[in-house]
Amino acid sequence: MAARSIGSATISFGLVSVPVNLFSSSESSAAVSFNMLHSKCGSRLKQQYVCAQEGSVVEKDEVTKGYEFAKGQYVRFSADEIKALDEKATNTIDIAEFVPLAAVDRIYLEKVYYLGAGKGGERAYRLLVAALHDTGRAALGQYSARGKQYLALIRPMGDILVMEQLHYHGELRSADEVPRPDVVIKDAELALARQLIEQGSVETFTPQNFRDTVRERVLQAIQQKVDGQEITSEPADAPQTKIIDLMDALKASLAKRGASTAEKMPARHAAAKSAEKAAAPRPRKKASGAR
Repeated sequence: MAARSIGSATISFGLVSVPVNLFSSSESSAAVSFNMLHSKCGSRLKQQYVCAQEGSVVEKDEVTKGYEFAKGQYVRFSADEIKALDEKATNTIDIAEFVPLAAVDRIYLEKVYYLGAGKGGERAYRLLVAALHDTGRAALGQYSARGKQYLALIRPMGDILVMEQLHYHGELRSADEVPRPDVVIKDAELALARQLIEQGSVETFTPQNFRDTVRERVLQAIQQKVDGQEITSEPADAPQTKIIDLMDALKASLAKRGASTAEKMPARHAAAKSAEKAAAPRPRKKASGAR
């Protein structure tokens, strides 16, 4: 089933325009959500606004918006005033500059969209993909939608374009707020830590190797409820004894990973031998009548 576009836009840089279609890169329906119910009768609850001063329920037509500029003090904005402040959607992604892809720290990433070629823009789309690949750069620009202005990074992924919606710099907290431990690392500790990392290193990113086991457990419990079964919780694992010494922890980790690797080796050797056997040349049969 073909993906459904959630919108369209035009990438604009210089005098070049590339019409594109936006596609969601994630499946929102994959998330498990629960509704609020009345525990007495099981009916779904409705959300209401209650005045903190009067304690009465406030209807939607009596609600206005305000900004708290000081503790307990607000400036009010009508719906028309807020609408006038909204950024008008232009459906244009205005590219301001091209930056090395590696120069954009991943902490700025907020959301990702796939971009497909729009009607009539197939050639320009393919050209932009190829040019970004060749230069190792990404296009940085802004676009407006839903009353807001967004910062966007467009990069190639294989033979398509991906648009990454970024946080503005002012939206991020400074890393300087994070306390740094003032300790000295020993050479022996660093050597063991590097060895542990090398043991667990892989050359490719394979997200298919990981599953959301919590989601699977929740869905299983939901199905059990639907089928009228009782849910029983598994006994909690006994707390593990903590290894206080860092060197002991590193050595124990290396030993554990080494044992795990050793367990997998027989299966790997068997698979390798099977592959070698299959690849080995087979002796030719003599033709009938050969001398």
